[in-house]
Amino acid sequence: MLRVSIHFWKIDFNMIVLAIPFFLIELYLSLKVGENIGFFLSVVWIFLSFSLGMMLLQRSSMTMMGNMNAMRQGKLDIKRFQNVSMAYFIAAILLIIPGVFSDFLGIIALGYSFYLQFVAKITPEQKYTNFKTQGDDNVIDVEIIDEHSPSDRSS
Repeated sequence: MLRVSIHFWKIDFNMIVLAIPFFLIELYLSLKVGENIGFFLSVVWIFLSFSLGMMLLQRSSMTMMGNMNAMRQGKLDIKRFQNVSMAYFIAAILLIIPGVFSDFLGIIALGYSFYLQFVAKITPEQKYTNFKTQGDDNVIDVEIIDEHSPSDRSS
């Protein structure tokens, strides 16, 4: 049990070590941009980026369904589907976080997501995908309906 808690402590320590430079860059860039554009435009910037991130997060279910349909049609493979979905979600979260650096990273992630979706849209549909349909393409299914009731046969 002691080993597990030490392992989790190392992960937390590593995350803190990685987060400190992010927060310092975020603070520095936000102060510099706020100094150049002023307080009012900084507040407008934060509000607009938060609104864009929330809109992306609210529309994520429709985007996921579109990506699933593209994957079903053979336009996306599973790796590209995963990359598009994660980039879209990370972009939404980064845009919600107030700050210039996180907004910049969020726009880069959103651009990457759009790039992958655009490349997927121009690739031709593949005839054979990983999804299997029921039945065989060369077999015609028919159902024979007996028009005579069992009582008509006995006579």
